Amino acid sequence: MPKPLVLTPENTLPEDGLAGLLVGRAWIPGTPGGPSPVLLREEGVVDLSPLAPTLAALFDLPELVQRLNAYSGQPICTVEALLENSGSTRDPSRPCALAPADLQVIKAAGVTFASSMVERVIEERSGGDPQRAEAVRAKVRDLIGDNLRDVRPGSERAERLKQLLIEQGLWSQYLEVGIGPDAEIFTKAPVLAAVGTGMEIGIHPKSEWNNPEPEVVLVVNGQGDVLGATLGNDVNLRDFEGRSALLLSKAKDNNGSCALGPFIRLFDEGFTLDDVRQAEVDLRVEGEEGFVLSGRSSMSQISRDPLDLVAQTINANHQYPDGFLLFMGTLFAPTEDRDHPGGGFTHKLHDEVRISNRWLGSLRNRVNHSSAVSPWTFGVGALMSNLAERGLLNPR
Repeated sequence: MPKPLVLTPENTLPEDGLAGLLVGRAWIPGTPGGPSPVLLREEGVVDLSPLAPTLAALFDLPELVQRLNAYSGQPICTVEALLENSGSTRDPSRPCALAPADLQVIKAAGVTFASSMVERVIEERSGGDPQRAEAVRAKVRDLIGDNLRDVRPGSERAERLKQLLIEQGLWSQYLEVGIGPDAEIFTKAPVLAAVGTGMEIGIHPKSEWNNPEPEVVLVVNGQGDVLGATLGNDVNLRDFEGRSALLLSKAKDNNGSCALGPFIRLFDEGFTLDDVRQAEVDLRVEGEEGFVLSGRSSMSQISRDPLDLVAQTINANHQYPDGFLLFMGTLFAPTEDRDHPGGGFTHKLHDEVRISNRWLGSLRNRVNHSSAVSPWTFGVGALMSNLAERGLLNPR
């Protein structure tokens, strides 16, 4: 049996603890129990459901930061108690943390970093076969290198590069969205499907080449306002996507394949979008056999500004009345050999994955097969019934 994940304020909260505005979701026991938006404070975890029944509704409130700073409410438990019951073992009679998203759509931007863009070309050229990837990697980098971050997507220089690669027979659909005018924006997971910190993440049992994707995730309300950020793991099956881009949904959307958390940090005078633009995201994977993989993704190297990605997601052609969360991509693409030379990296069951940032804290999960993680049974219909039973849908 793998060792349990134990969450504490020290290994979960941002470096400055509870100095920022940290909101999330928690399951609050009762008759009936149910999920509620919560605010983390020094005095404890405050239930925000009297203010708004869902995070989506909360984020549509005007002057949200001022409202939260002025909000009074009795804590349902201490922050320590919430985290202690949010690891591998959860007592249903006590509050526990959930993924910090409810009615929002979970979107993702792909191929937003030069390094990951080159890796996507390699996946495509190797047909999802990790054994062929190293030879293809050398050929591709000999021709185009991996220093493409100075090429502004959609610019004249990008168009000239595109024509050169077409002439060399190396143009790719991934390069199209990496340096072309239109970003890749896809739906990562259904509403309410994300898992939170301490929960298991899912890998399809037929996948033999997969990896974590540590990312900063923006929180956007129904009006398109960017309110804050959290961390995410865009769990990815490289072999499925490498076989065909039309398998993207199978590569990206499986039980437990989207992790968010630990909490959302709202923008205020102490944390802004500029901090996100310069954020460093650390990844650490620890296997039961003693294998350790470490990496870092720097948002300063992203090819498209976060606000450009938001504008390409919500606009006159596409609205999200309940808001959305947007994964912004990752610089990190693991190539270290795990089992044998040339084999590259892939997950094994029970890997512990930790994604961290100084402003946003640490998201921790353990790997299992998507067919073996806790089944997803609480959907939109269940949420509406639960809120109605708790009297939270009544007009105020």
